[in-house]
Amino acid sequence: MSSPELFIVSALKALVEVAALALLAQGLIGLLSGKAKDNNFVYRLFQVVTAPIYKFVRWISPKFIADQHMGLACFFLLFWTWIALIYAKSYVCHSQNLACFGN
Repeated sequence: MSSPELFIVSALKALVEVAALALLAQGLIGLLSGKAKDNNFVYRLFQVVTAPIYKFVRWISPKFIADQHMGLACFFLLFWTWIALIYAKSYVCHSQNLACFGN
């Protein structure tokens, strides 16, 4: 990558992808382990990874949104951020006449 803008957008997109996958994995482990999820080491590890996302979404969301829906709100925020970063990467590639293939 010869463009610093492309590097920044790609790095941010990769961080969003990691956060979204951690959120999905945490949800899947929570679904599979049921009430014993708080004793699961991997679930708690994913809680540490996704805690900043939950805090940010709780900070920007209205107070009437229940805590049980925060996971879904976090996922939608990460999804739309990922979509915006795809468009940003496409814009950087086209505006600088770069040959960007793939994701």
